[in-house]
Amino acid sequence: MNGSQSIGYEEEEDLYVELMNKYGEELARLAYTYVKDYQIAEDIVQDVFMKIYMNKDKFRGQSSYKTYLFRITINCCYDYLRSAAYKKSKLLSTLNHLFKGSEQTEESVLKQSENYMIGQEILSLPVKDREIIILYYYKDLSIAEIADVCNTSLNTVKTRLFRARSKLRDKLKGEAFHESK
Repeated sequence: MNGSQSIGYEEEEDLYVELMNKYGEELARLAYTYVKDYQIAEDIVQDVFMKIYMNKDKFRGQSSYKTYLFRITINCCYDYLRSAAYKKSKLLSTLNHLFKGSEQTEESVLKQSENYMIGQEILSLPVKDREIIILYYYKDLSIAEIADVCNTSLNTVKTRLFRARSKLRDKLKGEAFHESK
């Protein structure tokens, strides 16, 4: 190996480290919204970075690294959700969540309960609706960035966002109605 190849390799390694430091946690949270298990989400993110490392020539620069990484992460989540391992982890995750708890003030419990209810309703939406809500509201992506990540048109994203909001609003109204009885 000559000196110029070594420098290129080091710069490449620096780029991967920078991407992992900059987006790793955010990608893990994104993956979590799909798989609902943080350990699996971390495994997916690790797979994402392995994929981009192993397929160095795939990134064509047509989008930002952020949207590129989001797209790969979402695709890996879809792959996982289609797998048999998902069915087993879903049951375990649900049981673990039921047994978590700690002492808190009444106000913090109510706020946490409200946030949990909204989060559960978002997570109960169909994947395409959940994806749009999370990317728009929780990841602060623009409509154009979401269209790029989802590989769809701007109008499709706008329509999905409108429909997802409507479904979520209806679910939350229904939940409030059931609690007030």
